Amino acid sequence: MTASTPSSRQPVRAATAAFIGTMIEWYDFYIYAMAAALVFGELFFPSNDPFFSTMASFATFAVGFFARPIGGIVFGHLGDKIGRKKALMTTLMMMGVATVCIGLLPSFSKVGILAPVLLVLLRVVQGIAVGGEWGGAVLMAGEHAPKGRRTFFASFAQLGSPAGLILALTAFRAVSSMDKAAFLDWGWRLPFLASAILLIVGILIRLGVNESPEFQQAKELRKTVKLPIAEVFRSSSGLVFLCIGANTIGIAGVYFTNTFMIAYTTQYVGVTKALILDCLFAVAIIQFCVQPLAAKLAERIGSARFLKLAALAAMISPYPMFVLVQSGEVVPMVIGIALAVVCMAGFYSVIAGYVSALFPTNVRYSAISLSYQVCGAVAGGLTPLAGTYLAHRFIGQWWPLAVFYTCLAGISLLSIVVLDARSKRRAAAGEELLAV
Repeated sequence: MTASTPSSRQPVRAATAAFIGTMIEWYDFYIYAMAAALVFGELFFPSNDPFFSTMASFATFAVGFFARPIGGIVFGHLGDKIGRKKALMTTLMMMGVATVCIGLLPSFSKVGILAPVLLVLLRVVQGIAVGGEWGGAVLMAGEHAPKGRRTFFASFAQLGSPAGLILALTAFRAVSSMDKAAFLDWGWRLPFLASAILLIVGILIRLGVNESPEFQQAKELRKTVKLPIAEVFRSSSGLVFLCIGANTIGIAGVYFTNTFMIAYTTQYVGVTKALILDCLFAVAIIQFCVQPLAAKLAERIGSARFLKLAALAAMISPYPMFVLVQSGEVVPMVIGIALAVVCMAGFYSVIAGYVSALFPTNVRYSAISLSYQVCGAVAGGLTPLAGTYLAHRFIGQWWPLAVFYTCLAGISLLSIVVLDARSKRRAAAGEELLAV
């Protein structure tokens, strides 16, 4: 520990760095999501049918999710072997450079098939970077936390998601008000190019945080393992599977309410792009305020109990959401989407600390990254595609979309119930468990 950075200040520094770093990473990820919904279909996948252009654009969005498990495995290994901090510095660099390069890409009309090929390759780099980022950010905050405060401190990594969304919405709201020709030509590129500034800020902040004390202790005691991911599969494969299920609504819900909802409301409800972006901006602010409050409440009533209640509420939330969204008016749409987002965001805020406490330090980065990123590949990457298909298949009917959302939340609820029962059985058997 350096003299200039005493241990008493490290928990706050680590939480702040986790928040800022994940905010930048998610800003980069979300601006791609918004560009996929608003502009990539027309620029990189032109066709006579907007449905096929949108599906192709969302397919490249999904590619980033399928690359995330690779990032989780690679950087989980590095984080469990050489340290959380080094892994996080690398992922931040990768994400920033890839995002800026997307902003410099020529369109299909300029270079033909090369344009979407380069877009997909850069999207893969983004996916690998964010796949390695999440687990390390959660652990740097949680493992620096004072005793008994893991859930709250780990939630700061989760808080980066709505903060990144607010930044992304602000950026795209500004450029989407431009003349259409200018927006399609160069306006959409500005949010991507702005990532260069954020990258420099993120690197400077993370340089001021020490390595995780729990990892340092494990390294000094020579408790690190040669192949962390192999150890995870050997000893905790069932637990990983349950954690994949537990993360479902926290991941899928974000891309249902933010990414798919942009395409749905503009194509099937008939609202303007500016209106839905304004609605999502208001909802993102609500989400940002709700998440730390949810983490504090979970510390009081218990993380498992809170997660069950949040998942149950999330199962009910899409029905009033769609009723209100159909109005096409700002206030009812904000209220409707906020109802679903509050339930999802409360769950999302707490699940990181809960899951990270289930695994030992020497494989924790690999285990939680694999759990989260595999879930992200399936639930996050496919949700906008599945929503687009259902909306096209059942034109004029919102109930299939609501049922789909309920099923996603139900998977999380069932997984938490099983995880909680498993933890109680282990505690009754006298096994030592980390406090959640």
